[in-house]
Amino acid sequence: MSKLLESIYDIAIDAGTAIMERYHSNILVEKKADSSPITEADLAANKIIVERLSALTPNIPILTEESAQVPWAERQHWDSYWLVDPLDGTKEYLSKNGEFTVNIALIENGRPSLAVVHAPALDKAWLGDSKKAWLQTKKEREEIKVRQATVPTVVGSRSHPSPNMANFLATLGEHNMVEVGSSLKFCLVAEGHAQYYPRLGQTMIWDTAAGHCIAESAGAKVKQLNGEALNYHREELLNPHFMVTV
Repeated sequence: MSKLLESIYDIAIDAGTAIMERYHSNILVEKKADSSPITEADLAANKIIVERLSALTPNIPILTEESAQVPWAERQHWDSYWLVDPLDGTKEYLSKNGEFTVNIALIENGRPSLAVVHAPALDKAWLGDSKKAWLQTKKEREEIKVRQATVPTVVGSRSHPSPNMANFLATLGEHNMVEVGSSLKFCLVAEGHAQYYPRLGQTMIWDTAAGHCIAESAGAKVKQLNGEALNYHREELLNPHFMVTV
């Protein structure tokens, strides 16, 4: 495993610690311009990640959900950049169900090439380098790979259900359904616990890049519904609908 990936893992752990320090207190919630919630934990994690990434790789720009958005006129010249969601699953964080993550991904030529997804409340992290993926727990770090199943498991969003999901499930036939928050859906496919993650509702690029990398590193396919790759070098920050399969 590369030294850079280990460094990103350490940064994600520290951001997760900052998030958990605020988890059991009275959480002050504000509204962003799009009416989505933001908390002190989002901002604290963002500060840690941006400062540490800037020191680690000063020549690689950073785009995060919580930082001011960089215009496409500037971003279009980025061959590589860090794409970060310091607290993915703020609604899960507020409901205290543990299903929230720290997402850090390195984007190179429009593709996520290196990533960490850390779930601080679950004491787990997933790492990927485009070739292999690992699950890190308190006890060990083990390589993970996708798995086929006679009766597939479909993973979907707990906080953002989509009416299009019912149509997809109707065409799939016999299956099991699991709902989970944040980028943990990608990780369930990467671990082999699920075989489909259809995302037929809204996501932003920082929501998906790290999980995308973990899933592909474990052998999954992440494609738009038209079969094209999900690309992160584009003006639009809103993702098209996509499908994660094994």
